[in-house]
Amino acid sequence: MSRFSNLGHRLYQGEVSFDFVGRRKLWYSISGVIVLVAAVGLAMGLHLGIEFKGGSVYTVTKPGLTVSQAQDTADGIVSSHPLVQSTDNNKIRIQVSTDETKSSDDIRSELSKKLDVPLDTVEAQVIGPSWGKQISNKALTGLVVFMVLVTVYLAIAFEWRMALAALVALIHDLLITIGVYALVGFEVTPGTVIGFLTILGYSLYDTVVVFDTVKENAKGITKQNKLTYSEAANAGLNQTLVRSLNTTVVALLPVAALLFIGGGLLGAGTLNDISLALFIGLAAGAYSSICVATPLLAQLKEEQPEMKALRKRVLQHRASAAAKAEAADAAATDEGADEGQPAGMVGQRDRAAGTPRAKGRPSTKR
Repeated sequence: MSRFSNLGHRLYQGEVSFDFVGRRKLWYSISGVIVLVAAVGLAMGLHLGIEFKGGSVYTVTKPGLTVSQAQDTADGIVSSHPLVQSTDNNKIRIQVSTDETKSSDDIRSELSKKLDVPLDTVEAQVIGPSWGKQISNKALTGLVVFMVLVTVYLAIAFEWRMALAALVALIHDLLITIGVYALVGFEVTPGTVIGFLTILGYSLYDTVVVFDTVKENAKGITKQNKLTYSEAANAGLNQTLVRSLNTTVVALLPVAALLFIGGGLLGAGTLNDISLALFIGLAAGAYSSICVATPLLAQLKEEQPEMKALRKRVLQHRASAAAKAEAADAAATDEGADEGQPAGMVGQRDRAAGTPRAKGRPSTKR
């Protein structure tokens, strides 16, 4: 854990850096494949709940009644395939679509007889298709209003390029979440819509935190010649990387408990709708804020004339500095070679040039 904290400090100080922005083509390719798979799932159709398409719901209270027993009983009563789920307090929830020809009273009576429970323990709720259509329109309206307000806010608080990048990231997260819902066949309920809006708010929050750091790093960036905008954006992304990962992990742990333990092991199927939306959306939101929103922002900013001029100056400055460093290294190498030459070699060179040999010490012999 201390190593992870140390890594966060080194990322913030710029001692370590991951080039997310420079690898934007890789992230775009990964996102494209995921969105394509999600689109295929969406083309197969969503499994809408009765709140959106209408139908009837029967809640049976009987201790010890299992989902499989209730499913077999319901299949023998209605012609359309009903959806059976387990809820709390020994209750079984049976959903029947609007295609069923039997009346709700007849179905309720047959459930009471075949399950051997009193009639008053079988509750019935009928939802018309017009009400479901109204709910669908309101959910879509709420989503559109949310997107518009988010775009306006980001355009005012930051700039339109940041607003566009954040909006693309939000649509990216929404498409992935809806596509996964279609692929796994989970039922879309009002709880699912709540989950969608929640993950969009989370994704936006994470993106805004990164953008705020990028904005601080890029302040007055055109007045220097050491960093391009993409490099400043990548530095801001690295400074908030550990914080984003920590927030995502902490948020995913309770949601994973709801989805895999509550909905999977304990059989509380009513938790699946909102928990799956939150789990997929939180993971997609963390990914998009790092690998989609910020690289896209840097790409949009690099198209500005002043940022193109900045990049040109930075590259020229680095090329000049590299040339000076190379010349200095070459001069130092030559100087070191001359100073380190053996003395014998110097004498040989002098004799070859005709320089007289120095006389030795006079002899003491007589």
